[in-house]
Amino acid sequence: MQPTTPLSKFLPYQLSITSNAVSGRIAQEYRQRFGLSVPEWRVMAVLGDSGALTQRDLTQRTLMDKVAVNRACKVLEERGLATRTPNAQDGRSHHLDLTQDGRKMHGLIMPLAVEMEGRVFAGFQPDELSQFRHLLDRVREQVGELDSDGVDSGNFSES
Repeated sequence: MQPTTPLSKFLPYQLSITSNAVSGRIAQEYRQRFGLSVPEWRVMAVLGDSGALTQRDLTQRTLMDKVAVNRACKVLEERGLATRTPNAQDGRSHHLDLTQDGRKMHGLIMPLAVEMEGRVFAGFQPDELSQFRHLLDRVREQVGELDSDGVDSGNFSES
């Protein structure tokens, strides 16, 4: 019989709960100030960085469930923060993009998110942060390699 690892020492679990803790803390700020959920903000953040995307693209870039992305897109549209236009390359899909109000809100939230990131990582040295980012990139690359090998990586996080 193989020895078991306590859940608290299982790295995927540690990544998930750490991500949820950091994301949840930042989300408190933009939920209180802007009335946005985590999925709504993630969609806005990706659109703010990338410009117009299909919901399929948003699902791939955010690694969120397509139902969560769909719901977030609907809310953003209803609030006038995003708009949907037909996709000229594929008549079955649409592009979603931030409206002027959406870009304005994105511009207000990003400095808040960056400030919160600074507070979360205040106890880290610059070289530690650089190494941490590098290690996270390596984990994502490794998961990508597993995906390309036909192994389903699953989705450990619901937020």
